[in-house]
Amino acid sequence: MKFITAITALATAAAIASAELPPPGNFSSCDSYPKDLALTSFTLSPSPVCIGKKFCYTATGNLSSSIVDGATLSTTVRYLGRLIYNDNANLCDALIAGGHKNCTIPAGPVTLKICREMRPNFLPNVPMKFQASAVNGDGGTLFCQTATNYGVLGC
Repeated sequence: MKFITAITALATAAAIASAELPPPGNFSSCDSYPKDLALTSFTLSPSPVCIGKKFCYTATGNLSSSIVDGATLSTTVRYLGRLIYNDNANLCDALIAGGHKNCTIPAGPVTLKICREMRPNFLPNVPMKFQASAVNGDGGTLFCQTATNYGVLGC
């Protein structure tokens, strides 16, 4: 009986590992709390992300307050509910890496390009829950977006 259970578990794991990952990009809000950035669009490129390579979020919407120095960006990834990747960064640095000239972004309609590098300590080619969130320098939540069954490639 244990043999059949083990074979079934291995077959299931192999099917999951070899299954084609769904295309990323189906991001949705992590929670229902009000945000300083009312998003109309949130994308990630390239799609899918490659380990050790640069990737960028593009967030389009309306800012209710300016983005100020001290803002932070957090990227977390979970596999089977366990945290397997955590990257915290200065949002100003990520905005500058995306081509913005400085950190202070005034309130109003915006398109933010926020870039980072996917660190090498990552489990590739498995479906996972990907989450990106940003907190302004004044403590207000800018955004929190998540995508399930997102895959990252070893490339």
